[in-house]
Amino acid sequence: MKTLDYLQLDSQKTKKTVDGLQKLLANLQLYYTNLRGFHWNVKGTLFFAAHEKFEEYYDATADHIDEVAERILMLGGVPAHNFSDYLKTASIKETGVLTDPKEMFRLLLDYLKELLAIEREVLKTASEADDEGTVALVSDLISGHEKDVWMITATLS
Repeated sequence: MKTLDYLQLDSQKTKKTVDGLQKLLANLQLYYTNLRGFHWNVKGTLFFAAHEKFEEYYDATADHIDEVAERILMLGGVPAHNFSDYLKTASIKETGVLTDPKEMFRLLLDYLKELLAIEREVLKTASEADDEGTVALVSDLISGHEKDVWMITATLS
């Protein structure tokens, strides 16, 4: 029994989507790790607001990571789970120790720009495969990340 048989999705068509989801998973993992570091190390006059916001972001990202990994499984793939694999795949890179919240927020904008590009790529391939489940998942990620960009941009203005 294969899940794809019941989902009525073609495994050949979903292969490209799974590959895109693997790339998204790797980048979300690096994004999450960087957010944890920001949360732990932030200092300055924006400490309270930034510390709380980074925690909110990494909690949401942990849920997104789980959703993406489960979607990979639903589509017949096996989600990568080694950090060494994530580091090879992700375009988001690890940061060193940072303490300035404005610098952190500027980096988050760069990370979100990268995540949005990957999400739009996955959205396109999932649409071409008639994979509405992935389309819905990724559409929700895009909406949330676009709102984050708006809020961070407003914070830095």
